[in-house]
Amino acid sequence: MQPMNRRTVLLGGLAAGATLPLGAPALARTRPRLTHGVQSGDVTAREAVVWARADRPSRMVVEVARRPDFRGARRIRGPYLTPGTDLTGKTLLRGLPAGEEIHYRVTLSDGRAGSAPVTGRLRTAPGHRTGIGFVWSGDLAGQGWGINPELGGYRIFRSMAALDPDFFLCSGDLVYADNPLTGTVALPDGRTWRNLVTPEKTKVAETLAEYRGQFRYNLHDENLRAFNARVPMIYQWDDHEVTNNWYPGEILDLPQYTEKRVDVLAARARRAMFEYTPIRGESVYRKLSYGPLMDVFVLDMRTHKDPNGANDSAAQDEGVLGARQLAWLKRELRRSRATWKVIAADLPLGLIVPDGTAFEGIAQGDGGAPLGREREIADLLSYAKRHEVRNMVWLTADVHYTAAHYYDPAKAAFKDFDPFWEFVTGPLNAGAFGPNKLESTFGPQLRFQQAPPRANTSPAEGYQFFGEARIDAESAAFTVNLRDIDGKTLYTKTLTPVPGRQ
Repeated sequence: MQPMNRRTVLLGGLAAGATLPLGAPALARTRPRLTHGVQSGDVTAREAVVWARADRPSRMVVEVARRPDFRGARRIRGPYLTPGTDLTGKTLLRGLPAGEEIHYRVTLSDGRAGSAPVTGRLRTAPGHRTGIGFVWSGDLAGQGWGINPELGGYRIFRSMAALDPDFFLCSGDLVYADNPLTGTVALPDGRTWRNLVTPEKTKVAETLAEYRGQFRYNLHDENLRAFNARVPMIYQWDDHEVTNNWYPGEILDLPQYTEKRVDVLAARARRAMFEYTPIRGESVYRKLSYGPLMDVFVLDMRTHKDPNGANDSAAQDEGVLGARQLAWLKRELRRSRATWKVIAADLPLGLIVPDGTAFEGIAQGDGGAPLGREREIADLLSYAKRHEVRNMVWLTADVHYTAAHYYDPAKAAFKDFDPFWEFVTGPLNAGAFGPNKLESTFGPQLRFQQAPPRANTSPAEGYQFFGEARIDAESAAFTVNLRDIDGKTLYTKTLTPVPGRQ
């Protein structure tokens, strides 16, 4: 393979943005500093995004090499990081070799001095048929459970890192912008949970600075920073990046909010999200290809979501994807020649998720013909069957327990689809809940679940979960392991690909 050089490695600066005092004498006398580690994301066979944040205005510089000692590395001039993006920035690397481990080193220069380097690594997607492994989960620092240094912080990231995955699929709720933290929480067994607390985590986020602070909070955890430096992320959002169960056009009736317009809050949250995550571009929904064995379809089930209500319309006027995203998903699924089509969803399909007397999720509980948001999913599933889109696997989090569901058209009220599996997991570090009830419109059959003994069980009791998926290079078998906080396997399912249009 050709070595990386200035012709094969091209870079584009993608500026992204809490505000720190700038221009203070202390900063003038010291070197610039990377404040929250490094991250990579949206990695493909030839490209990757690298993220960093500075303590002052400075130039981001990235060195890229095949070797961990950086022999033969190329030094690449990245974007200038400014307060306008909260001193965050992203660098797009192009022309990377496919299917290889890549080492990167980030430094800063403010024109007077350079920072100490921070290193990371990533593995590019394969260009040929080879094994793939990844992990997924969601929900971090929710329900009052933040970083507890006495219990090892976010230790689930150590368990995920031990599996050496190709990437981490974050299924949403990477921050809980609507869940303030207190310094201590009394546990049922008499112990005390002790949170690390920052100013932005003492109230619900409303301003752009407060939303930025939500993302910075999690990066105080050394487990997460170490994980980010070794495992690329594919990120999608859910509701708590903004506020619980939100939808466009909503007006809040909550005393803790002075800004009641969710559209205003969502715009600020969205800006902070794109500044603080290694997501490429400006769209949450997107496709990432991992060679001939897998395409990942990341959905945005928030931006185009209809209002929470009875969710029982018989007309196609309710949904979670919206017409444009649904058309994109159909088109890209039909075009895909990958063996497995992984659908990254931030809401489960068949679980009833209430929002008071309304419905937050897709299922609305009657078990009959598709109504409301179910009609959009029914349209998608029947389209996939009609066009021979085989081997879809749905992965999600959201409900704070772990489960495996087999969707069987023979046992469904709506039968015009091919059978498929949905795997649910989480939380990463949040209150554990569940289980939720399944409803039979799409015929989901419960194959496994593990849930806590009571609502909002703390991470101290161990009911935190993630999923691992591995695709075998020779057989193309897709194996899912649902694991607990320590990496113990709770359930395993191996799926055999169904021949179809390739």
